[in-house]
Amino acid sequence: MGLLVRDVAGLPAEVNRSVLGTLGFSVADVAAFAFFTAAWLLYHYAVERSAAGPGSLNRVMNLQRYAWMRALLTRDNRIVDSNINASLQNGTAFFASTALLAIGGSVTLLRSADEVVTLFAQLPFGLATTRLAWDAKVLGLTVIFVYAFFKFAWSYRLFNYAAILIGAVPERGVGPPEEAEAAAWRAASMNTVAGRHFNRGQRAFFFALAYLGWFISAYVLIATTAFVLYVMWHRQFASDALASLSRGPWPESR
Repeated sequence: MGLLVRDVAGLPAEVNRSVLGTLGFSVADVAAFAFFTAAWLLYHYAVERSAAGPGSLNRVMNLQRYAWMRALLTRDNRIVDSNINASLQNGTAFFASTALLAIGGSVTLLRSADEVVTLFAQLPFGLATTRLAWDAKVLGLTVIFVYAFFKFAWSYRLFNYAAILIGAVPERGVGPPEEAEAAAWRAASMNTVAGRHFNRGQRAFFFALAYLGWFISAYVLIATTAFVLYVMWHRQFASDALASLSRGPWPESR
């Protein structure tokens, strides 16, 4: 951990430790926050950029979005498709509203910082903190929720666009088949992008839960981050939900 403060801003390690102490942070805090950030970035890369990404639950479900739009081409009545898209949009609106409430709660924590710092100092677990450290941690939590809100709000808008594109898919027998297939592909692609931004917003919520561990200690942040990372990885790459997408059409009778 000493490497983390050996040459920050060209200062000696002792000076850097003194600066961190003045701010209310330790070397362990810096290491824990670096681990938290790296875990988020590496998970994002594993799911969306790496060679293992196509095997994740999100990416497999994206294939089902395209299958949905291919099935839409065979239906004259698109009410069921509109209802499915509306349910996705409503779920996104719920999470966007939740993110706004979380932002408001974080701002409230900033306003009550003095009381919280005093309360932490009286706890029997050695959780003493400084006003500056508390404000910095709460601001970090607020940034996470703001990021989540922007992702959910943009996803909501994209699902709205997807609804328009679903309505633009011509009915069977109207125009060349190639145009209908291209229109269905555009609708599926927009729906996929909307789902991707929704997943990123939900990911921010999960990591916000891990971030809460930092308010107890740096070591708790490392533990909560590792736990959330494992849970999310398991759901994406080893869950029963993913297994259900590779099973046969019917369970074998016993």
